[in-house]
Amino acid sequence: MRINYKNRKAFSLAEIVAALTIGSMVMVSVLTIYTRLSKASDSIINNLDRTSVALEVLQRIAEDIDRLTVADERVKLTFENKTNEGFQVAQLVIRKSFYNRENQEDDFEKIIWRAGFDYDSDANGLVLYRSHSGIVSEDRLLHGQKERYEREMFIPFCEGVTYFSMQAVEGETFIDEWKSTKKLPKGVAVTISFAEPFKTVSGLWDVYEEDMVTRVIAVNRTRKIPFYMKDIVVEKEDDSNDVEDVNDVEDVNDIDLTDANDVELPK
Repeated sequence: MRINYKNRKAFSLAEIVAALTIGSMVMVSVLTIYTRLSKASDSIINNLDRTSVALEVLQRIAEDIDRLTVADERVKLTFENKTNEGFQVAQLVIRKSFYNRENQEDDFEKIIWRAGFDYDSDANGLVLYRSHSGIVSEDRLLHGQKERYEREMFIPFCEGVTYFSMQAVEGETFIDEWKSTKKLPKGVAVTISFAEPFKTVSGLWDVYEEDMVTRVIAVNRTRKIPFYMKDIVVEKEDDSNDVEDVNDVEDVNDIDLTDANDVELPK
């Protein structure tokens, strides 16, 4: 049986090559769009994670400051800023003291927040540590009591920090260091960042300002704050609506008019 191939329809080589080319272009476009969307999604997720971690750190520091400095004159708060391996780091010390039986000042509760370079990791960044000591064995952050040997230990709170600094807020003035043990600052501005750092001209690591998360924490919110009332003199302006009442205007009917008949005419 002979088959006639002349009348059968088929694709030419040129059509096959054109179809493969178009299909490849479509696949490349789809993969490019997917890759861009995936990178954008990862970037958003990373930024959200960094922001949430930064806010969590600032909230924990605010809770420690707020709890230890409320209406107590025996609380001392000090901090300092410096550089470690080119990174901006800070240390905050909150100490609440008491006098023991020997009439000596001792730590009732002491909390330290400190950022240090992570030598054990290949990542170029800092680790944020926190220590809790004193006769108070219960740590609010850990929700439980610590053993005696754990009270002086620095516990890593988070890693990947690239910037950590503190400033005292005194009105409109920002102070980079607070060592006064006789006076508490009115507020503490804590700044932290987890963004990718860059090298400055001076050789230090820094991050862009828009990548920093800052929170101003009030110190001893129950203290008395002087409040002054300023006398404000308001000059009263003439209002066009304050027109004299029309009822107060002399009525035209009440005008004494001479009767025309009573007028004496010349003779």
